[in-house]
Amino acid sequence: MFEMDKDHLWHLLEEEECLLADGFDDAVIGISHQAHDVSRAVYDIGKIIAILCEDDEMTDEDAMEHFDYNIAGGYVGPKTPIFVFGYGE
Repeated sequence: MFEMDKDHLWHLLEEEECLLADGFDDAVIGISHQAHDVSRAVYDIGKIIAILCEDDEMTDEDAMEHFDYNIAGGYVGPKTPIFVFGYGE
């Protein structure tokens, strides 16, 4: 199975000029790859919620509302990041 290390991931994100969500570097889980489409940063929504709860002292409910409205709700062009729900380990 092919896996890339974090340094290689960040190199690709920079090389592909992917747009990033400020303050959520620890929630990046990958980069998209699809023929005939631009590459985009991929974020774990659960990690974003955890960051909002910890850094901004939000409740889970407030963090999810903030995420939906202010982060996921913002389209900034074709390189807008992708946000996915992961699964527990």
